Amino acid sequence: MRLSVSAFHTSVIFTLLLLTGCTITPSEQFTPIDVSQASQAKSWELQGKIAVKTADDKFSTNLYWLHQPAANDLRLTTVLGTTVLTLTTNQGMATLDVDGKTYHDRSAQDLLTGISGWSIPLDSLPLWITGQTGSNDNILSYHPDGTIKQLISQDPQSDWHVTFMSWQQQSGALVPKLLKIERDDVQIKIQSNQWTAVQIKAQ
Repeated sequence: MRLSVSAFHTSVIFTLLLLTGCTITPSEQFTPIDVSQASQAKSWELQGKIAVKTADDKFSTNLYWLHQPAANDLRLTTVLGTTVLTLTTNQGMATLDVDGKTYHDRSAQDLLTGISGWSIPLDSLPLWITGQTGSNDNILSYHPDGTIKQLISQDPQSDWHVTFMSWQQQSGALVPKLLKIERDDVQIKIQSNQWTAVQIKAQ
């Protein structure tokens, strides 16, 4: 089953009107830490906003992401903290919960694209969110302070163009504050309001 972008957006808006619970609370099993470089953080929490614009539709919402080496918990929420979409990965299985339905796939990226129609480079986002690059990324330019300004990421379908619009100091490290990710008729903006390096609390 695949929802069109417009239908999926309508579904999310409908859910926004119905849901009254499921607010996000940070995991109690983690504690904040300071790092000198974002690459030192094996796990992190991000709270911010995401805006997606395509040829058919556009939307923006709050974003929460708990990233761990082998697991992820990504949620879209209302301004009141009500969860309208959850995408989790754990032990090689991805699960998408939206509009009262649950979907599974081995690939989180394929799952989100197949159900929503959103073309979002989920596999690369943990690197870009922390200001790092992958093997398919070529840096095009830098800001005067030496932080990355633009890169192009090779993709079999169509290359992604990433602009690191601004940076900020968080948890002791420099990380992107505002990212713009584009290709063809897709534009994604991610604003990081709070990036926190975390580790599992000692028992």
